[in-house]
Amino acid sequence: MALFRLTAAAITGFALWKLFQRGKVREEPVAFAAGEAHGPNFAKVRNAGPEGMRSDPVDWDKVDEASDESFPASDPPAY
Repeated sequence: MALFRLTAAAITGFALWKLFQRGKVREEPVAFAAGEAHGPNFAKVRNAGPEGMRSDPVDWDKVDEASDESFPASDPPAY
């Protein structure tokens, strides 16, 4: 009986969550800066560097910049 109640509570919670999420529209993808996902960016790849990120990194140096610019290449930068 307890398993039935737990299952019913989980289904009810999930249904309420889906009902609540129905009205929300995600305008920007998570990894992109504001306005970066629209326009000629058909490949859905963000620009390199911290200006292309939604959140600002705490530390950003030339190694981070070179690594971000080389993505998705398989070889890391030579720094």
